Amino acid sequence: MNMKYIEHKYAGDNTEILRQAMEALNTIAPLECAIEPAHVLHNEGQYYLVKGKVFGKEFVWCVEVKKNLTKTGEIQVLLNMDKMQHPFFLATRYIPPEAATRLRNAGIQFIDTVGNAFVNQPPLLIVVQGNKPEKGETALTTARIFRGVGLKIVYLFLCQPELVERTYRDLAEMTNVALGTVKSTMTELIQKGFVFDMGKKGKKLQDNKKLFERWIAAYPDYLKPKLLIGRFRGDGDWWKDIPLDPTLAQWGGEIAAAKLTGYLKPDTVTLYADKHRFGELVIANKLKKDPKGNIEILERFWPLENVVDEGDTVHPILIYADLVAIGDQRTMETARIIYEQHIDQYFRQD
Repeated sequence: MNMKYIEHKYAGDNTEILRQAMEALNTIAPLECAIEPAHVLHNEGQYYLVKGKVFGKEFVWCVEVKKNLTKTGEIQVLLNMDKMQHPFFLATRYIPPEAATRLRNAGIQFIDTVGNAFVNQPPLLIVVQGNKPEKGETALTTARIFRGVGLKIVYLFLCQPELVERTYRDLAEMTNVALGTVKSTMTELIQKGFVFDMGKKGKKLQDNKKLFERWIAAYPDYLKPKLLIGRFRGDGDWWKDIPLDPTLAQWGGEIAAAKLTGYLKPDTVTLYADKHRFGELVIANKLKKDPKGNIEILERFWPLENVVDEGDTVHPILIYADLVAIGDQRTMETARIIYEQHIDQYFRQD
């Protein structure tokens, strides 16, 4: 392959990922191309222009490089693809089959370093999926703060950044987390640059968007399973018209998303409930215990007075997290809508 690299200030891991991805693509189709920097779009990510020829026909791609593709990253790609002046392309280390299917269905072209690809550049059409990396090659490291109940504290900060100024004892009481855990969580947030400690002038949350993305990726695996009170099944669409007392429980997941957007037809029911009163909810709605039921009741892990929710639905950040955890095409698209309409505002001035 005749590939030219233009030197620029963004040299580093991303350039190497793009180089490896383009070399993998060249084993499938003959390319002549040059890679040059494009720009950073609203601090969303790093972009390159790939200019070249395939079968004698010229093309220009605007390529976003992601070191690792998470579900949150997929939604960011969906948000950014229409902002480009040229056909959009995603390059990353590895795209698993289920993510490849979602990207292809959304019309997003991609290539990873192990040769999985979707290219729709007439007269060229390439669909390759199922190639796997070497074991451990793409493993993501998860910091301690994203592996346990410290996620409760991070959630409070994402919803109400000013709470970072509260005392450790206050935070422990708000989240029902041990004081020692609060101290270690805050220490690590400071060390990793998510909290700026100004001494007597207080503390400030920073790099909120990156913190949000890390929290979204960790929540389904490291916190949500610990919150499950039980799974149930109900009669028909029992949830549609019931008045839900927010002090008792609030809708999360697909029900909350449907109420917020009017876009989604829910398949699953998620409720965040007061763990001491959830029985009232079960009895009043004649819910039956069923380990395979489509109703999940989870413990509400935040104080109502400190997180501004949406009445009988939880905060949009948590709705988004529930949708991303489900991760099918329809919930990912709804998550994109919720991000645009309800979450992006949190990061515009970050």
